Amino acid sequence: MAPTSVPEQQEPRPDHAAETEPSPEYILQVAMGFWASKTLLSAVELQLFTHLARGPQNAQQLTTALGLHPRSALDFLDALVALNVLNRENGVYANTRDANLFLDQAKPSYVGGLLDMANSRLYPFWGSLTEALRTGAPQNESRHGGNVFEALYADEARLRTFLHAMSGVSLGAARAIAKQFPWQNYRTFIDLGAAQGALPVQVALAHPHLSGGGFDLPPVRPVFEEYVASQGLQERLHFYAGNFFADPCPTADVLVMGHILHDWDLDQKRTLLRKCYDALPDGGCLIVYDAMIDDERRHNAFGLLMSLNMLIETPGGFDYTGAQCIEWMREAGFTQVRVEGLVGPDSMAIGIK
Repeated sequence: MAPTSVPEQQEPRPDHAAETEPSPEYILQVAMGFWASKTLLSAVELQLFTHLARGPQNAQQLTTALGLHPRSALDFLDALVALNVLNRENGVYANTRDANLFLDQAKPSYVGGLLDMANSRLYPFWGSLTEALRTGAPQNESRHGGNVFEALYADEARLRTFLHAMSGVSLGAARAIAKQFPWQNYRTFIDLGAAQGALPVQVALAHPHLSGGGFDLPPVRPVFEEYVASQGLQERLHFYAGNFFADPCPTADVLVMGHILHDWDLDQKRTLLRKCYDALPDGGCLIVYDAMIDDERRHNAFGLLMSLNMLIETPGGFDYTGAQCIEWMREAGFTQVRVEGLVGPDSMAIGIK
């Protein structure tokens, strides 16, 4: 599953021993973090940022437009200012740069669909984290016999929203991979679990000599093909329908697997890496990217929290360090394996067959 937000990697906090007076401020900030989270998620649900993308407004205008009760409207809006997702000048509110880019529904970089899912699904499920920690069992729809992936892919509207959000979340990593990887040495590539196609599109736009496409479950095809066609890349990028475990991987010079490996348990991770190795030609390359946890397991808080999210959402999924990924890729047969940072919490592991 994809991340619910993409914060910067966190630096270690100063040693409390160096402070002149101890304070519970940081502990309270972390403990009450759900206050800030739900405030932002409610703002997305109310389409506040999409509304402000059309132009700044004052509190009275926003209260009327969003149907807010006057008792709490000003506190709500000013809390979002304090959380650095809104600006306010002379009583007039506007989106910050990042909110305008990522939280306006009209933009291709919109990630609000993922936040809608976080609001409606993950927020209540995370209330059962303690039970998950004690039992090791998922706390989502599967508790009642449901399957999150089946439910998602069976609902076209919900699937489209999710895939669109995945593009927004993956865009930074996709652009970094398009820039950092030596694509000039290869001719073809396929993104495994391509979703809407953010990575194939970014790579193809940056490197006109490349052709390839995306591999995903059949219901994704129309969403992928529409997105690719909107970028004028339908002659170079094609959709390959299939299931990771039931079907062989399509072959290309480079295979990419992003925000996928963490969904699965260790045996399944190893199976997927072996299938990629078998599908590649000699000299071919695999790129795996995720919010890889730093090897010291101290600094990438997002990667560690994402691993807890895998506990909530999947029977056996977990996030992993770069060193672990290197080990698994070498076990599958890859050589010259290395890890490179991308943007935010994401890193990529690269291996050669």
